[in-house]
Amino acid sequence: MSPVSRARKKAPQPVTHSVTGLFKDVLNDFSALGADPSPVDVELLTSEVLGQFHDVPLEEGDEPLGLELIAFAQRKITPGAAALLAALKVVAESDVERKAAEDGLQVVLGRGIPEPTWAAGLGRATAGECWRTGDVYGDESSLLCVFSHGDQQHGLLALLDFSEAGRVRDLVVIEQPGEVLAEMRAQADADPELVVFEAVEPAEAHRLLADGLAATDHLDEADVSEDYARFHAVALTWSRALPEPALVPEIAEWSETERAAVVEQFVAASGEDADAARAIGGLLLEHGVRTDPANPLRVGPEKLARFLEGLLGEEYELDADHEEAVEPVVLAWVQWTAERAGLTETAIAALDEAVADYLSEYADEDDSPLERYFGDVGDLSPTELADALERRMFAVPSLTTEIEDEEVDLDPTDPDQRRALVIAEADEDEDEQRLVLRATIVDQLWDDEPAEVWQVVQRLQEGELDRDEIFERLIDALESSLLDSESLEYDADGYLEALAELA
Repeated sequence: MSPVSRARKKAPQPVTHSVTGLFKDVLNDFSALGADPSPVDVELLTSEVLGQFHDVPLEEGDEPLGLELIAFAQRKITPGAAALLAALKVVAESDVERKAAEDGLQVVLGRGIPEPTWAAGLGRATAGECWRTGDVYGDESSLLCVFSHGDQQHGLLALLDFSEAGRVRDLVVIEQPGEVLAEMRAQADADPELVVFEAVEPAEAHRLLADGLAATDHLDEADVSEDYARFHAVALTWSRALPEPALVPEIAEWSETERAAVVEQFVAASGEDADAARAIGGLLLEHGVRTDPANPLRVGPEKLARFLEGLLGEEYELDADHEEAVEPVVLAWVQWTAERAGLTETAIAALDEAVADYLSEYADEDDSPLERYFGDVGDLSPTELADALERRMFAVPSLTTEIEDEEVDLDPTDPDQRRALVIAEADEDEDEQRLVLRATIVDQLWDDEPAEVWQVVQRLQEGELDRDEIFERLIDALESSLLDSESLEYDADGYLEALAELA
């Protein structure tokens, strides 16, 4: 995204207290605005307030918090309530909320509280030029729209992700849009074969913003920046100053016959095994139709990275016989689609390099659960494999955990990583000694040593105990055989006796 060093950036604070307490804090903020704040500052404050509601979970049937806030303010006979309602009348995100705020403001004014003198200046932004910069592949684009507020100018900068239907990933309000525009132009001048910089008609910019925000807001858990919620309401408010969104030509659906014909063209040009090229090319086209229906054959590094993620996540089904052909066929697809798109040699070379890196990561991660559970053993018979897989999956049911808010896959054949999975799964209130004993039992099950541990587990499963209950009993058995609580040494014979009693 373009530089944001001069942006109004302040992450919205998570809501950690009651909603009523939050509403009181909001009223205090608006009471402290003073007699003559800048309309832009009022709009940004209102947007930040509304952005905090994005973090508050609602129960089914609950009224939107914006409407609750309006009702709360309407009951207060204070200048702060009048200020808040005057702002929400303009900046609230829905027609329903803006109308409710207007009605609430009339109630408060009817009780003798004057309307703020600055209220008439809200919602008066004037739209100016719009510009965008992005990669030549069309994966993502930074859209800058300039707005005038009296003698001030501000910019609204949105990061659009076209590998996910053009949704907005980031929103920032820029205080010096001219400087950011100059930097966008400089980036394109420095690398014209890889970076696009161009003016955008305001109506088209409005369409991109409206569609992008709607696409993101439709997601249950959208991957967005910290500033997205904070600037969401003001983005909608200022967008209303733009011309009506441009109309998009109706996207024609690709028939099965058309898809098959395109895939056959690729197969003929690829030089790869026809069956593999047909299977993988068909999935690549399907991915394009699903995620980029206006241009399914558009090629870009991020678009292809999402496709490979889909293969790893089993979003797309691929015959095991064709797994080895993924790398050469995808690279052939890159060359074929890039030439069709008229990309320069420089752009194609950069694309090849990026996709090769993604394919390397894909090859590293493209192992089945079976391979990940058995990377430390030799050949096993089918019967031994089935028993060992059941045992190891009981010991370590999940290979994924969260580290610093990022989901990561760990290697269970590595003892340290295996113990990290045990720690991640354990209850927060489990004491340290029992946690160490739990990890010890997981190691015993993993190595099948002593074999009696797995035998006891199977017996206890027959008694319809769940996994947590079984582990608690195993930990009790091991704990009862400890010789030294400091070193956690235990009596092996005593442990086997305790296991026999469990069985």
